[in-house]
Amino acid sequence: MQTIAIVGAGTGLGLSIAKKFGENGFRVALIARNQEKLNGLVAELNKSGIEAAAFTADITDKAQISSAFDGIKEKYGFIDVLEYSPIPSVQNLAGTLAVNEENALYQFQFNVLGAISCISEVLPAMLEKHTGALLFTTGGSSIHPTPVMGNVGIAMAGLRNHVLNLNTELSGKGIYAGHIGIGVWMQEASGVQDKIAEIWYDMYTKRDRAEEYISEDRLTSVL
Repeated sequence: MQTIAIVGAGTGLGLSIAKKFGENGFRVALIARNQEKLNGLVAELNKSGIEAAAFTADITDKAQISSAFDGIKEKYGFIDVLEYSPIPSVQNLAGTLAVNEENALYQFQFNVLGAISCISEVLPAMLEKHTGALLFTTGGSSIHPTPVMGNVGIAMAGLRNHVLNLNTELSGKGIYAGHIGIGVWMQEASGVQDKIAEIWYDMYTKRDRAEEYISEDRLTSVL
């Protein structure tokens, strides 16, 4: 059985991705800071017949990330898919004219360094086995500059650049790297999260494109 590790797991998109991959034979390892929230996600997945486990970590803390992945490897062994989709808090957003060294550095640590730390935990084994996938979900400002998301856009655009470079470097090594930029609001119970999870699974299985931008028009094409 294959294993997917979802970093930044929550009740929205993370849960939808967990269900989609879980329904297709994956065990699910969930990583986030809030143990109580994680326990609830595990319970919901278990009710659907999906094997899942929770691992706590703050993604801005490399030691905690390493500890969480050590726990996943001890429990499940090889991690076939890494999905990285933490959502920045609105309290940490800064518009373009309010960007400064402090708030830009925080978003870089949250979005880029956290992702790099997670990649370092799974990529060596993937390279050794010549298989695996690295999936990264960001906001639409990673692709289309959005002034209200000034500091976040800088970081997410940097992460996107790295993911596309990874796709180029890894494509001949049996490993897929992909990016989705979400340009729509994901309200609860809207079904948007499930549609994005469908797109992610399609990208993962087909490996025919490195990136998608999620617009309203794109969502209407998802059955």
